[in-house]
Order: sequence, then structure tokens, then C-alpha cells
Amino acid sequence: MRIAAVDTVVPDHRYSQAELTEAFARLSSADHGLLRRFHEATQITGRSLALPLEDYERLDGFTAANDQYVTHALDLAERAVKEALARSGTAPEQIDHLVWCSSTGVATPSLDARLAQRVGLRPDVKRVPVFGLGCAGGAAGLARMNDLLLGHPLQAGLVVCVELCSLTVQREDTSVANLVASGLFGDGAGAVVAWGDERSPTTPDQAVGPSVIATRSRLYPDTERIMGWEVGEHGFRIVLAADLVELVEAELAGDVTGFLADHGLSPAEVTSWVCHPGGPKVIEAIDQVLSLRPGALDLTWHSLQAIGNLSSVSVLNVLQETIARRPGEPGEHGLLMALGPGFSAELVLLRW
Repeated sequence: MRIAAVDTVVPDHRYSQAELTEAFARLSSADHGLLRRFHEATQITGRSLALPLEDYERLDGFTAANDQYVTHALDLAERAVKEALARSGTAPEQIDHLVWCSSTGVATPSLDARLAQRVGLRPDVKRVPVFGLGCAGGAAGLARMNDLLLGHPLQAGLVVCVELCSLTVQREDTSVANLVASGLFGDGAGAVVAWGDERSPTTPDQAVGPSVIATRSRLYPDTERIMGWEVGEHGFRIVLAADLVELVEAELAGDVTGFLADHGLSPAEVTSWVCHPGGPKVIEAIDQVLSLRPGALDLTWHSLQAIGNLSSVSVLNVLQETIARRPGEPGEHGLLMALGPGFSAELVLLRW
């Protein structure tokens, strides 16, 4: 498939990292010095939240938080989709497939059904709502859309990711995982318009990004406690193990080099790296194990520092910036990848 356009948006309520640290310190019983140390270690300058900061004090449980998720996730998704459609020159009624990825709230009917009506998609659009992929959702959504369009090369699709991580933070949880998460994750939405390989732009000035050449999913056995949620009446409580970086160091290089080798490539021949900004230690581990050239992950670092980790949305933000800077000459390759619960990796090979 061809990537026709990508757009990512964040809420209007933006705060500096220092403001967010102080706000969480007031809401929780965590050690303030430890909290500040964890937040500063993220290297994030600021994040955007679904709600004004003062409103989080009034959230009295999972029901209230999830109600806010339904409202604001739809609003953000609508903004991202309309921008991506306009950027690609694609009309809403031309969309045949809709893949929706989100892991920070729940609704039935799933929110993609409501979104489809808001933005004017056809009543016969084929919907695939996906929950639980976490940070890997953006890459997995692209991979699954590629699977769909391989069988329908004249059709078009939308991948939509929305995460409101701020609504999941547990005030009473003073674990290291929750303190880290409270300083790392932000809110946002992203949308990708994708065209099957045989679909052509209707006008010469329509924006077209790279093609997806191949994808690979990797599920690591016995690692379900590395990352995820503990779900209960409290809502979503973060699971984030300290040995995540060790797993990346042990496994990722072999998976990436093997995937590339199957397509006659080596890491040195990849000109653009579109990597999910999981956090400083994860980014550093990816850089080290793959022996990337200096600056290869600059856009990943910039995304993390500017807006934080947006879970499934973040890799789409890096992809948007990568396309905007047009780093690849025709025929050159890129690799988009993200890691998420499972524990799992999603790899997407791109060609410019």
C-alpha cells in the first residue's frame, strides 16, 4: 500500500513538565523528590492533556475517567482524520476500510462506529476496532491495513489511533512503574490515509508518502508481565517492568536484521528510521543494538521531548515528521517499528 497522508494532533491543554510534576505531587502520596527525579529523567519538556489540569482532581473513579475518554477521544480523532483526508485529497466516501487502535478507554459500540458517522464515511465501510496493543498499535494498525489493501489494491483505508493516557494515571499507586508513567505519557490522536498499490492520485499535487513493502510481527514468549494494564474497579493500572530494556537489548537486533535480510537489506542500507519513542532508555538501546548512524533517531527524540510518549499515536507522529522532511530518495528504504504489550514488536518496511 501507499501512505497518502499522516496527521497527528494533541489536545489544546498543554503544560510544562515541571507543572505536571507539581500537579501529580499534589494529587498523590508519592515521594516528591523521587517523583521529580523520574519526571526529569524522561527529558520531556511538556505534554498535552485531554482535560484542564484542575479537572483531574474531580475524576472520582474509572466511570468518570472513561466517560471523558469517550468524549475527547472522538473529538481528537475527528480532527486528525479530517486533516489527513484533506492532506491526501481523499473524500470520506472514498474510504473502504477503517482500522481503529486505542488502549486507554473502552466503549461499545466501539468509537470507530461513531467516528465513521461524524466524518462522513460510507455506511458499508469495513471496520476493525483493536484494543490492547498499546504502544505497538500505530505500527500494527499500518501492518493490518497493508494486509487488507493487498487484497483490494484499488481501495483506500484509514488507520486511526487515539490515546488519552492521562485519564488512566492512578493517584493512589506509588509504585515506580506508575511514577514513571505519570511523567512519560501524554494524550493525542493520529490518522493515516492509505491507498492500495493500484490506486492513483486524482491530481498531481496529492501528497503521497512511502509504500509499505512488508511487515512482521514478533511475540516474545513468557513476557506478558513486561508491559500492560492491570484492569479492575480502579481502572487501568500500569504494568511496566524494569527489565524491558534488557529484553530490547537481547532480542531486537536479531529480529530487525533478520527481517531486513529477508528483503535483501542490512540496517546500514536503511535511510530513515521511524521508531516509537518509548522512553530515553529504550531509544538508547535501539540506537546501540542496531549501531545506527549519528542522528538516525533525531525525530524520535524530538517527538518524545516535545509531546511525550503518546502510546500508539507516537510512531505516527514520527512518521508524519519523517515524511515532512522527505529524508528518502526514490527507491530508498525506511523501517517503522514499535514495541508494545505482549511483549511484542511490530516492524514495517517502507520504500520511498
